[in-house]
Amino acid sequence: QVQLVESGGGLVQAGGSLRLSCAASGRTFSVYAMGWFRQAPGQEREFVAAISRNGGTFYADSVKGRFTISRDNAKNTVYLQMNSLKPEDTAVYYCAATRAIVVVTTFSEYDYWGQGTQVTVSS
Repeated sequence: QVQLVESGGGLVQAGGSLRLSCAASGRTFSVYAMGWFRQAPGQEREFVAAISRNGGTFYADSVKGRFTISRDNAKNTVYLQMNSLKPEDTAVYYCAATRAIVVVTTFSEYDYWGQGTQVTVSS
């Protein structure tokens, strides 16, 4: 069982930056691939970025070049650095963990989810 707690969301102007953190409980964080998803009001949850157990990364086209996912296994934490933010990035951002060996982008492949953190980008 893994518990995930996100932090770092907030209100930022367009062009600004935020760094989200996701702290995981348990001693086996390093065996999980991790992902970030987001959900805007009235829309489905969508994939943002993922990182494998070995540090391989994958990004949605909409955030590629602006967002960076990373992990610190010693701190049981995964991060999402978000730069050049746009109003369309406004959403609740969720951290998720999966036992999959490779990076996965599908919502249903993830086993554990955090409660989400709100990111609002003003124009």
